[in-house]
Amino acid sequence: MVVKRIWQMGMALILAGLLTAGCGTGTKEVNSSESQTVMNSHQNTNPSLNGSSNTTGSNSSSETNEAEPENVNKVPNDPAQELLNNLSTEEKIGQLVLVGMDGTTSSEATKELIRKYHVGGFIFYKNNIESTKQALELFNDLKADNKSNPVPLWMSVDEEGGRVSRLPADFVKIPTNKEIGAKNSPELSKGIGAILGRELSGFGLNMDFAPVLDINSNSKNPVIGDRSFGNKADLVSRLGVATMEGIRSQKVVPVVKHFPGHGDTSVDSHIGLPVVNNDLSRLRSFELIPFKEAIENKSEVVMIAHLLMPKIDPDHPASFSKKIITDLLRNELNYQGVVISDDMTMGAIEKNYDIGNASVSAILAGGNIILVGHDYEKEKTAIEALKSAVEKGKISEDVLNNRVYAILKLKQAYGLSDKPASGPDVQEINADLKSLLKRYGLWK
Repeated sequence: MVVKRIWQMGMALILAGLLTAGCGTGTKEVNSSESQTVMNSHQNTNPSLNGSSNTTGSNSSSETNEAEPENVNKVPNDPAQELLNNLSTEEKIGQLVLVGMDGTTSSEATKELIRKYHVGGFIFYKNNIESTKQALELFNDLKADNKSNPVPLWMSVDEEGGRVSRLPADFVKIPTNKEIGAKNSPELSKGIGAILGRELSGFGLNMDFAPVLDINSNSKNPVIGDRSFGNKADLVSRLGVATMEGIRSQKVVPVVKHFPGHGDTSVDSHIGLPVVNNDLSRLRSFELIPFKEAIENKSEVVMIAHLLMPKIDPDHPASFSKKIITDLLRNELNYQGVVISDDMTMGAIEKNYDIGNASVSAILAGGNIILVGHDYEKEKTAIEALKSAVEKGKISEDVLNNRVYAILKLKQAYGLSDKPASGPDVQEINADLKSLLKRYGLWK
């Protein structure tokens, strides 16, 4: 259990650093200086992703396997590096994948995904969650199943508020982002983010695929609509960043989405592949503004949309385009964090590409995590494709280590643990949410 001890040592070092810095941890809200300390620690000690280390000049093919910076001696006594050095190749590959599951209880399929494939985590949908009691049992059971693995699980949901909500019905419903946007209050948005974080952290969930940073610029958009804060870049930036800060104040990782902007589409990427004919000049002046603001405020995870943007990369959707992930997001916007794909089982990918090839291409393009939200066989297909690519050298050891190091660093920064959760205080959270909504005239 050497690797488990390395993880525990890493967590002890992080905790010691936080205590030395005098950071407090309340049950409802974490001091913002603590959150910032954690953010800066993650961003500044991840040299494998900084600067131009992933830049290739004029060659922008997502299939090109380039030299990556060495992953040795990044930081003296770096626990993430020590852990990485002790992981098997199979364990490293597992960290590249976040999967969904069928049903409401742990099963032989989930056990195999954990014990054989060492998956990095799970995403849960509405059909996985029936009640607070059942959900808590499911989440704790999956963590218990992971006890033999050296790295704790991501436990994630899409919990945006409004129509995109996975939590049980006994929670008070959070308004849509459109309704929140109409109030134009960063304080309200940060408060909503903190409520979202409290709801999730009470269950032991540690990642939220929110906030939405898409600008709702197309009235015919079938998928974003009231999930967006509005149709103005500055409004979406201001409220999106505030929501992000509220979520992470509760030690839940916020995932900003859907880069480079899903607001100007007329096709639902769950069904087909949207084609967006905006060029880089347009993106820089509009769609990218909220993401740039989030990155400047230490966003740690960005989700990439399944969009084809012919004027930027006519050959690859954004989710596995090196021109978009590495050249635009990492190099131009100087983003140093973790990149996750949107769900590879969505129609945009499934109807047009092989999921295994798409998964490999996403990693080579600069991504860290492949999201495969549905279908056990498709999840295995993605994992086996990644394994084959590593064995054949298409994904080099340097690339693999580079991608996994960033994941381990973030998991340690947030203090991930497979310890069982005791459950959220639903009554208290509901009371606080009602009070917040009443102050802004949103309680109905």
